[in-house]
Amino acid sequence: MAFNKIWGRSKKILKEIALLLLIIFIFSNIINWLRAPKLESNTLTLKEAKQTNGALWHYEKGKPLILHFWGTWCPVCRAEAPNIDAVSRQYNVVTIAVNSGDNASIKHYLQKHHLSFRVVNDPQGKLAERFNVTVFPTTFIFDANGRRKFTEVGYTTTSGLLTRLKFAY
Repeated sequence: MAFNKIWGRSKKILKEIALLLLIIFIFSNIINWLRAPKLESNTLTLKEAKQTNGALWHYEKGKPLILHFWGTWCPVCRAEAPNIDAVSRQYNVVTIAVNSGDNASIKHYLQKHHLSFRVVNDPQGKLAERFNVTVFPTTFIFDANGRRKFTEVGYTTTSGLLTRLKFAY
C-alpha cells in the first residue's frame, strides 16, 4: 500500500514537472520569435569577411552555416561560447564579435577562454546593424543553399544547435 501511495505521488510530481518544462519551452520559443531580428531577405547576404587572424572567410555553398553574433562584454555570450566552440569543430561556423575592441583584444579573449572558433571583428557594429541584431547573442542558421532556417536569440545549448543543424541539410 505504501509503495502505491509513493508511486502515485511520484507520477503526479513527474507529470507536473513535465508540464512545467513544456510551458517553459513554449514560452521561451515565443519570446525567441518576438525578439528575433527581422531580415529583408532570408538568403545569406554575407559571402566573405576578414577574420581576426587575418584570413579571409568565404561562404561555402553546399554546407549549412551558423552565423553567430556575440560580444566579449556579454555575460550570456560568455556562457554560451563553449557550445559555439564545440559545434565549430564539426560544422561551418563564423562568429561576429560586436563592439568588442580591436583584433588583439578579441584574440586575447579567445585564448583566455580557450576558444578556437572563427571570428570576424565588427568594432562599430555595422554587420550587426546589417542583420538587425540588437540582442546578444543572436545566432542564424542557414541551410546548404544559404537560406535562413532558424534564428536563435539568447543562450543556446550545444544539443540545440546540433539539432537545428540537422534540419538545415
